Amino acid sequence: MPEIEIGKVTEFFARPVVAGIELTAPLKLGDKIHIKGHTTDTEVIVSSMQINNVAVTQAKAGDVIGIKVNDRVRREDKVYRVTE
Repeated sequence: MPEIEIGKVTEFFARPVVAGIELTAPLKLGDKIHIKGHTTDTEVIVSSMQINNVAVTQAKAGDVIGIKVNDRVRREDKVYRVTE
């Protein structure tokens, strides 16, 4: 499936398992993303998203968001939106 790069991981927190992502393109709840790096390769459906600890339904380029992930991710991993 085609993928569009939409940002990169800036932080990772183990508890809860959350990634901080700096966006270069918009993202909304329900989008499927693919996080890929040297040792990272995971797909996530965005079910919750926060900006400064406030829940949001969408974010735009330039925003730094926190999302729940199901696996460890690393700083500088690339984030792609999977397009159908």
